[in-house]
Amino acid sequence: MALKKQELFQKRRLRVRNKLKAMSNGRPRLSVHRSSKNISVQIIDDLNGVTVASASTLEKDFGLVGKNNVEAAAKIGAAIAERAKAAGVEEVVFDRGGFIFHGKVKALADAAREGGLKF
Repeated sequence: MALKKQELFQKRRLRVRNKLKAMSNGRPRLSVHRSSKNISVQIIDDLNGVTVASASTLEKDFGLVGKNNVEAAAKIGAAIAERAKAAGVEEVVFDRGGFIFHGKVKALADAAREGGLKF
């Protein structure tokens, strides 16, 4: 019996998250979500169950509403690195969700690394 595309995505997402939880050692998780029109990222402290910082193309400050391209992902990556530093977070584990690490997700990760986040 063939699985639906969404079910396969959920299996990938949970597989990635379970591996991250095993190796995180208490570090916050940098979680990426990409839709067809926007991209968003959060730094989540799983020990306390709170979001430490977040950034999204839906925020009006960036002027990127409805943009989901590599340039927008790079700007969001730089913004999350800046907000993480302001919140006192320097090391995270990268949770790509069920998305493949290339294109927009890779651009976001590279920009966050250049901004000073370590993962």
